[in-house]
Amino acid sequence: MRWLSDLAGFPSEAGGVFAQGGTLGNLSALVTARHAANERRGSRPHRWVVACSADAHSSVEHAARVMDIDILRVPSDELGRLTGTNLEVALAGRGSDDVFAVFATGGTTNYGVVDDLAGIAQVCRDRDLWMHVDGAYGLAGLAAPSVRPLFAGIEHADSFIVDPHKWLFAPFDACALVYRDPELARATHTQHAGYLEALVGGEWNPSDYAVHLSRRARGLPFWFSLAANGTAAYQTAVEQTLTVAGQAEDLITALPFVELVRPRQLSVLVFRRIGWTPQEYQDWSESLLKAHFAFVMPSRHGEETVARFAIVNPRTSREDIAAILETMA
Repeated sequence: MRWLSDLAGFPSEAGGVFAQGGTLGNLSALVTARHAANERRGSRPHRWVVACSADAHSSVEHAARVMDIDILRVPSDELGRLTGTNLEVALAGRGSDDVFAVFATGGTTNYGVVDDLAGIAQVCRDRDLWMHVDGAYGLAGLAAPSVRPLFAGIEHADSFIVDPHKWLFAPFDACALVYRDPELARATHTQHAGYLEALVGGEWNPSDYAVHLSRRARGLPFWFSLAANGTAAYQTAVEQTLTVAGQAEDLITALPFVELVRPRQLSVLVFRRIGWTPQEYQDWSESLLKAHFAFVMPSRHGEETVARFAIVNPRTSREDIAAILETMA
């Protein structure tokens, strides 16, 4: 947790907890954000609102249902990013102070796009809003110097998540939830009952920082891997996946029967097989899986069915990608 916090440029007093997964981590952060807004503002609107982009992870919708709050969908720019400019326009047009948090993304699940975190952070500071960054997949890129500049502004967030079981090679399931000020989370999530009072005190109790009380030591396998391999090995591994992703981008660009849907930022590539129907994508994906050759699921770009590579294993090679693409010829 300290390593992740340091990568993000958080202060030394930052801290958090390992949750079951990104959905629960995002929910816990937003519950903390709303509680902090209630305490800070004193009065409450008729309904609280969280702002996010159209490409934000589906877990924000689930969190909104659980919390009984509304969502403000802010239009993305031409790269698919939530920007500070678009966010400010959307907030200024509301004429109310019902927005309590901005749900930014550090690497969208479908495209690997990193939002304009610096611009979003400035708007949040100007408007006294909580800034949460969903980095379940993408924030592992902080370990790679080659893409770290994409995350400029993460140091100003109030909370973020990253799932070590995605791009940090840890066993499923683990979500690292990190708060700039953990005391705000503790004030939100600590449960009080006679049978729990023995657990209340100065010691760090993981149950005080997320919505669930019972938990196992989800961060232990990740800690053990870091202790055994060192952080430099993680940097090398993440950089390797980015190198292969770049090679995959070059291969797709060179082939006449496929084309990129969006430029690559991290290790996710979305591309189309020119002329294919949705059923052909599905049949192709199932044939690869049935042959134990590759697991490449179709995805959606608007109303269009497309293919998607998510390269998060440093053992994946250029030759692997080339062989998969050849099956689409």
